[in-house]
Amino acid sequence: MDKVSRLPGFYDLSVRDRAARVAEWAGLSDDERTLLHGVGLEKARADQMIENVVGTHALPLAIAPNFLINDRDYLVPMAIEEPSVVAAASYMARIVRDAGGFRTDSTEPVMIGQMQVLDLADPWAARFDLLCQKQRLLDLANQIDPVVVSLQGGARDVEVRVFSDTPLGPMLVIHLLYDTRDAMGANTVNTALEALTPLVEEITGGRVHLRILSNLADRRLARAKCVIPPGLLAFGDYGGEEVVQRIVEAYTFAAVDPYRATTHNKGIMNGIDAVALACGQDWRAIEAGAHAYAARQGRYTSLSTWTRSREGNLVGTLELPLAVGTVGGATRVHPGAQVALKILGVQSARELAEVMAAVGLAQNLGAVRALATEGIQRGHMTLHARQVAIAAGATGDQVQAVAARLVAEGKVRLDRAQEILSVMSEG
Repeated sequence: MDKVSRLPGFYDLSVRDRAARVAEWAGLSDDERTLLHGVGLEKARADQMIENVVGTHALPLAIAPNFLINDRDYLVPMAIEEPSVVAAASYMARIVRDAGGFRTDSTEPVMIGQMQVLDLADPWAARFDLLCQKQRLLDLANQIDPVVVSLQGGARDVEVRVFSDTPLGPMLVIHLLYDTRDAMGANTVNTALEALTPLVEEITGGRVHLRILSNLADRRLARAKCVIPPGLLAFGDYGGEEVVQRIVEAYTFAAVDPYRATTHNKGIMNGIDAVALACGQDWRAIEAGAHAYAARQGRYTSLSTWTRSREGNLVGTLELPLAVGTVGGATRVHPGAQVALKILGVQSARELAEVMAAVGLAQNLGAVRALATEGIQRGHMTLHARQVAIAAGATGDQVQAVAARLVAEGKVRLDRAQEILSVMSEG
């Protein structure tokens, strides 16, 4: 099968047939195909991963087709419980595909490790002494993980910040900049920080207290961009130029108002988190870093931008920290995450981050387009109706029948679903 992510009719296939198409695409083994049918994590493996295990918790695993990123096709695994997210990302990816696809970029995978130094007689003198002996610190940090160093990673720089006025008096904060290559890198960086402690105390005469990775990974950025001609955005009674204008206006709301920006960015993270969950990434760290980055100028604002070019095209960009890994962590021990990464087919952590940025931008476009035109509820509630039907007790073919009735009536409510089921049972 040709590696083309445009899969017309994919939505209309059965779950088994969709899984078969994806398995063929990714070249999954028989054992890996089995994982797509609900055996993603055995209880024994779960018990080895975390404490006090009593079972496993499943989420729907979906595939978003249509993604063309840097001229390469991707089928994107997404694990999420919220209706409309996968549909919106897939549909927007199809529109962007017709416009030439997404362009992405990323910086080197440099993480920041922090050391807090207290009880200093002269913090500025301590800073000077640390910077004078920077190479000693880097050399020692590079002895911690020779494998990372052999892969051209390792300690890159040392920065020293002075906080002259804190509740504890003067305080020094050291940043160790460490290239973790294809690992997320928390364990490596934290180990390096602990190894540096005696030398830092020797140089400064102070006391090292906290030593921990920062999840504001603003040296490890991923970026995505799309350019869409107005004609591709037209639908129903909405002309393309009108849709462009409405999207730019909606973005402006998020750019100036943190209350709107919070929900705007939540839409971006709907897509990014879903890929992170599917691929065994630390989505909590990703969330924390993204929202901190959105407030880096002292005011919380939109992570994305939407503008109109001179030619009248809609231009969307997204930039955020994405500390992800393709080795180590859950990617090594969770069979489902391993299969998801195989389906995605990325070759590095940077490529994974770039794909996630493109998905976030697609999801953002879908949400803003809906909000700026017909309203978010129309498409969302159509998909949400199935969950309401299930919650009311519908099973089998009843689910779609009840959902269709709810949508037709415009009453996607639990009480109405129960009434419909009651009538169906009497009949």
